[in-house]
Amino acid sequence: MVREGLSRRRTLQQLAALLAAGFSGCAPVERREALPQATREFRGAWIASVANIDWPSQPGLPTAVQQEEARRLVAVARDVGLNALIFQVRPAADALYASPFEPWSEYLTGAQGRAPSPFYDPLAFWIEEAHRAGLELHAWFNPYRARHSTGRSLLARNHVANARPAIVKAYGEFLWMDPGEAIAAEIGIAVILDVVRRYDVDGVHIDDYFYPYPVKGPDGEEVPFPDDASWSAYVMAGGRLGRADWRRANVDAFVERLYREVHRENARMRVGVSPFGIGRPDRRPPGVTGFSQYDAIHADVERWLENGWMDYLVPQLYWKSDSPGQPFAVLLDYWRSQNPRGIDIWPGLFTSRIDASENSWMPEEIVGQVATTRSRGTNGHVHFSMAAIAQNRRGIADRLRAFYRDPVVERKLP
Repeated sequence: MVREGLSRRRTLQQLAALLAAGFSGCAPVERREALPQATREFRGAWIASVANIDWPSQPGLPTAVQQEEARRLVAVARDVGLNALIFQVRPAADALYASPFEPWSEYLTGAQGRAPSPFYDPLAFWIEEAHRAGLELHAWFNPYRARHSTGRSLLARNHVANARPAIVKAYGEFLWMDPGEAIAAEIGIAVILDVVRRYDVDGVHIDDYFYPYPVKGPDGEEVPFPDDASWSAYVMAGGRLGRADWRRANVDAFVERLYREVHRENARMRVGVSPFGIGRPDRRPPGVTGFSQYDAIHADVERWLENGWMDYLVPQLYWKSDSPGQPFAVLLDYWRSQNPRGIDIWPGLFTSRIDASENSWMPEEIVGQVATTRSRGTNGHVHFSMAAIAQNRRGIADRLRAFYRDPVVERKLP
């Protein structure tokens, strides 16, 4: 087991052991022009690859079909009036690009570790298509998840669960890298910096999975996350924090380091975080109720805002405007009130809640939430996810197209 005292040089040497045989590497990309400084509205959508939510539509499709699906999503985004896509490139310690550290994702080819055939690099392809259409492309990473419940493929030999089994824990239907293990953070930072160095992405983005969401056992009781080994090592080394504070400190250190090291590589690169949408229980407005990410998944998002450890925040405000206990406008105002540095706050909208069910949201709900963000002077929002817009569920793409008719500043292309 790797302890906190492991040197950075030794850690990077160990990471090199995860390289796929024969990987040739790529030279750093030549950067394009910086984004224009004029006021603009960030109109984004997530492209989720996990469980094939958005792209590709199923694993194992021929390269030409994958590329055509990507072109269509980009074309729809452009036509509707979006100007940014947030593409999931690391759903579960795997990769939808040519990674020197992690295996190809099974959501791409149907078998973890199998490269696309005919070969192409999906992230490079998405960047090229998005930029050609005038859209930003942000690379979205899951920091600690090692396997999703929808995973079916055998794990590749260089997957972290095989290469570093001591730091990977089974929890519910998932595998999870223990955030208390220093090497877990080293791996995550190395993966993200590799993309920053080699791809012309406009930002890097992490989601709400830090420590895992709690699961319950057959008796209905919450199952504790199995981090006894890393916790004991911390205590034996003289650590004085309580266990919950120690867990939060582990996540804090990752978020702060990610921001610092990404900006060291590229000062113009934007770092975004998309946490659960309800704040700390001790700071919530009266009447707001619900899950505490501060206590359960150990994410102290308010502290990250106060310290400026991100360039934009996308709280997942996945509730209706009149939701009892979680009204959209109240939650948005809360996050704005916790933002002393004036960081961009772009709420995440639950656009995929528009579906064919009897309990479907109506398009008016999403359009109304966009209007609410504008009324607060908030200069952006992000839709989860692109599938709902591409399928024009209940006419949502048509409604957004009309609503987005006003001009926006777009990416400068050479």
